[in-house]
Amino acid sequence: MKTSHRLIGAGLALAMVAGAAGMAQAQDFPDKAVDYVIPFGPGGESDISARLQQPYFKDKFGQDLVVSYKPGGGGAVGWSQLNSSNGDGYTIMGINLPHIVIQPAQKDVGYTTDGITGIYWFHYTPDAIVVPADSDFTSLQDLIDYAKENPGKVTMSGSGKGTANHLASIRFDDMADIKTTYVPFKGTGAAVTAMLGDQVMAEWGYTTVGAQQGDKVRMLAVAMEERHPSFPDVPTFKELGFDLVGGAYRGIAVPESTPEELRQKWSDMIGEINADPKFQEQMLDGGFALIDVPYSEVPAFMKAREAEYVKAGKSAGILK
Repeated sequence: MKTSHRLIGAGLALAMVAGAAGMAQAQDFPDKAVDYVIPFGPGGESDISARLQQPYFKDKFGQDLVVSYKPGGGGAVGWSQLNSSNGDGYTIMGINLPHIVIQPAQKDVGYTTDGITGIYWFHYTPDAIVVPADSDFTSLQDLIDYAKENPGKVTMSGSGKGTANHLASIRFDDMADIKTTYVPFKGTGAAVTAMLGDQVMAEWGYTTVGAQQGDKVRMLAVAMEERHPSFPDVPTFKELGFDLVGGAYRGIAVPESTPEELRQKWSDMIGEINADPKFQEQMLDGGFALIDVPYSEVPAFMKAREAEYVKAGKSAGILK
């Protein structure tokens, strides 16, 4: 019994030492540059938001946030390698929804949804129905009426299969009791080109398309709780009677070996950047919508998103 008590006491002492070391590590963090891995190529919206975060990180925490890229497999190459990275807090990686739910549900991509340690979801690009500025569709109701009279004839481009755009199209068709034809393209840029070139009648795009294309396009509705500050004249789907809120969500994850103290430290730091009024203004001007899902709220947020995406994925025929 005495030996057992000694072992238990020694174990508790080691745990206390490890905990104290972890807290001290978090207090001193960061004391060198951080590698911020984007699992896509440069120029996309994940890259744009990371570049916007860089100067704020430097100003607030005194260290460089060095953006690097690990493209491939729609993000899967990077995410499959995340947990093999050092968990010392100096490697973080961008994560995206619905990607990290849909990809592992479709096939073995080298990672699982539960294996991704998200520490903060900081923004999303809201889904939006976009048409050329000279389109006959001047309102969402115009599109719905035409689709009801001509089932399947409303063609809509979008950024690939299993993306936020694709899942939104499935959900909206069900809500509006219409049938449209979703045409997947390789990325938002190609989907915009198809819409502006009249290859399709409309696009399931994002509010960022409205910000980038300006008076070349008209947005009929945005998938937000409230109207986007940059587009006060564009109604939300909700106010038009459709409970559709969402888009392509972006956040940050760390390797699973990262201590709890550093996970929380990262959550606090990203939250501080997200709260900066100047940063918020830049993000909104770019068409992004800010959200704040800190580390403690990530599990509940993910559970809700996962249920939503799996249901839509099954309806779309991309999940069994």
